[in-house]
Amino acid sequence: MRTQANFTAAELRHFERLLLEERHDAFLAMGRMDQTLSGVLDARNSGTDDDEHDPDGPTLTMEWSRMSGVHSELAAKSAAIDRALSRIREGAYGLCVRRGEPISHERLEARPAAELCIDCAREVEAGAR
Repeated sequence: MRTQANFTAAELRHFERLLLEERHDAFLAMGRMDQTLSGVLDARNSGTDDDEHDPDGPTLTMEWSRMSGVHSELAAKSAAIDRALSRIREGAYGLCVRRGEPISHERLEARPAAELCIDCAREVEAGAR
């Protein structure tokens, strides 16, 4: 019996496993990033580092900004994974959230948390330019 976007129960379990692995990896990466951000914050607040005049590397402010961006991307990825897991539970996994059309198996293998079919993803990308 096929459910959702023509996936078998075994296929859905496979995608759920992929999503849980990705969420675990993102959780670990966010933990490491939190520690790094904390270290940069401590260095910025200590007043002993010359943040603006180090010719050998980026300033602490630049590092904070870069790492904050990475942390935000990891948080967004975790949220997308959680939404995909919810779609599995709700019976909507593998369906484009924009048009309701099936998302290809190949796309979900590459991006298990994909919310859009490839056509919608291309349209959204083109609109963002």
